[in-house]
Parts: sequence; C-alpha cells; structure tokens
Amino acid sequence: MSHAEFLPFARPDITEAEIDAVARAMRSGWVTTGPETKAFEQEFAAYLGGGLQAIAVNSATAGLHLALEAMGIGPGDEVIAPTLTFTATVEVARYLGADARLVDVDPITLNIDPARIESAITPRTKAILPVHYGGLACGMDAIFTIARRHGVQVLEDAAHALPSSAGGTLVGQLPSAAAVFSFYANKTMTTGEGGMVVTKNEALAARMRVMRLHGISRDAFDRFSSRTPAWYYEIVAPGFKYNMTDMAGALGRVQLARLPAFLRRRQQLAARYLHELKDLPLLLPADAPQGDTHAWHLFVIRLRGDAKVTRDEVIQHLSDAGIGTSVHYVPLHRQPYWQGRYGLTPEQFPEAELAYQRMLSLPLFTAMSDDEQTRVITALKACVR
Repeated sequence: MSHAEFLPFARPDITEAEIDAVARAMRSGWVTTGPETKAFEQEFAAYLGGGLQAIAVNSATAGLHLALEAMGIGPGDEVIAPTLTFTATVEVARYLGADARLVDVDPITLNIDPARIESAITPRTKAILPVHYGGLACGMDAIFTIARRHGVQVLEDAAHALPSSAGGTLVGQLPSAAAVFSFYANKTMTTGEGGMVVTKNEALAARMRVMRLHGISRDAFDRFSSRTPAWYYEIVAPGFKYNMTDMAGALGRVQLARLPAFLRRRQQLAARYLHELKDLPLLLPADAPQGDTHAWHLFVIRLRGDAKVTRDEVIQHLSDAGIGTSVHYVPLHRQPYWQGRYGLTPEQFPEAELAYQRMLSLPLFTAMSDDEQTRVITALKACVR
C-alpha cells in the first residue's frame, strides 16, 4: 500500500496562509519570542472573551508546570487528577516535589468523576486538575463546589478543550486558577509544538511570565527591541526555558483566525460518525449538554460487551485497510512509574480500566475529506457488524 493511500489518525490543516506567516516571521529577523508571540497572546485572550492574561509557552506541559509553580504547589502537596489522561497532566506535580492522587472517571463522559475527587481529598491536597477529555468539558460546577468546600485550587488541563464550554461559559473563562491549552500537531489548532496558559489572576500571570524565561525580571523582547540602552536585567528566581518562538506565534495567529471554521468541520465529522455508527455494537462518545460546545478533539469509540471482536482486532482490521487509529489513553495506573510509586492496581479504577480495554480513537481532523471518512465508516462496519 502506498503512502498516499494511508489515512493517518491525524493530519495538521496547514495552508499557504500559515506558511506565509511563518516565512514573514523568519524574514523579519526576529524568530524567538517577540511581536508575533505577543500579538498571539492578545488575540487568544480576546478570542476567549477578554479579561484574561494569556502566556504563550513551548508546550502545554510547560504551561501546567508554570501554573502549578505559580499556585505555590511544592514538596509534600498533593494534586488530584484522572487516571485516564496523558502523563503530562501529573508529571509536572512531580517536577515540584508534589504527589499525584489518581482517581477514576465517569463511565459515560470519561471525564474525572467528582465523587471520586471528594473521596480522594486529604489534608495534603492543594489542587484539582480536571482534564476535559476529548473536547467534552468536565462537570465544572460540581468540581468548583468541592474545591471551595475544601479550600483547594483548580487548574484545568484544557489540552483538548479549544473551544469547549461548560455551563455556557468557554473553558478559559471559568473561575479556576488557570487553564492550559495545547497546540500540539494533532490538536484543534496547532503551532507545531506549543501551548497557552490563561488566567484572570494578575499575580499568577506575572509569576508565570517571569518563570517562563529563566526567572528574568524583565521581558526579553523589550530588552532586545528597545531603542535605548536596556541591557540590564535581574534574575529573581530559578526559572525555566518555556517561551514560544515567533515562528510558532505567527502560525498560531493564522490557526486561531481559522478556529471557528475548524470547529464547524469537526462538528460535521462528529455528527456523521454519530449517525452512521449508531446501530453498531459500540458506545459512542457523549455529546455536550444542550447549549454547550464540544471541541471534538477526539472521537473515541468503545466496543460494547456484545461485540464479537476485540479492540485490538478492530485496530488491526483498520490498519490493514490503511487507516490509522490511536488509543487515548493507556491509563496512568497501568504505567510502570505511577503504578510503582503509588501501588496502583486496575481494580482501583474499574471504569477507566473497562474503557481502556475496549476503546480506540478514530481519525478526526479538519483536513479530512468526506471520502476519507467514508473509508473509516465502511471499514469499521465491515469489522464489527
């Protein structure tokens, strides 16, 4: 089978507009953090509705780390997160000497189960890290109620959630300490690698900006673009190297402008999957409640108990047909590091474990054609009927 015939699980939607924007940034002579990144931050905050501080970073992982550090999370503290996520959600707590308390997920939404959050809170708990799985926002009202009752902070892992909403409010505008978005290659928009932290807390934003670039007390762009001597700087903390380049910022600005069209296409593709696959022995992903938006970063199906094939057989069948799939995720309680550190067993996470055994993610990306989606539907029906 030729490379041209293979349908990948994901493919970035890059046009000449993005290529031209990156080329302009390169020709400008300013390729690290500069005017494009600053404009991207401003436009991103405005897209979410204003009143926000937006801090561009080189990955969502970096953003989560910066946010937890600014929130004061450190040795001896605990953060609560779902087991059904990528390791980045909680590895950042370990960077700071804190520990992760992993909990199970809701069997319908696959988002963190608020009841499990409540039972996992200890005197060491300092933050809850809900993950908006697949683009479906968590039940944030319940999570905020728990957080207020116990005096803990909320940091949203919004890597999948642009643009998702909860209770009619866009993720990023909710009353959490901060939310962190990802612009990795397969996300709803991309900068190749990159992310954005948003917060309404000016003190948190100021701390994250300082720590984003080595703990320098001044903006590096301002120092190097000043028309008067401005060489002096001070290191006020042992910071990190998490800044976004202007080439990535330029790419992000074009992608952000296309985001409404991206969302419409993802909604079209998801609606067709939901319609075409409804009579198969599958559990299809939950849609957002009435009035809210599902970003449809992922389309995760699960085989029902009456299916006559296994998950791995379906993946192999689709692969043989030239169709790429993925699994989101191998739960953290199955990963050697987390399993060994906390003595985790599958029996502690029955919903995530059952979902993992039966789940796979189908191709869903904005550059996907109707004919390509037909290939996926036809191959899947041939396998599971």
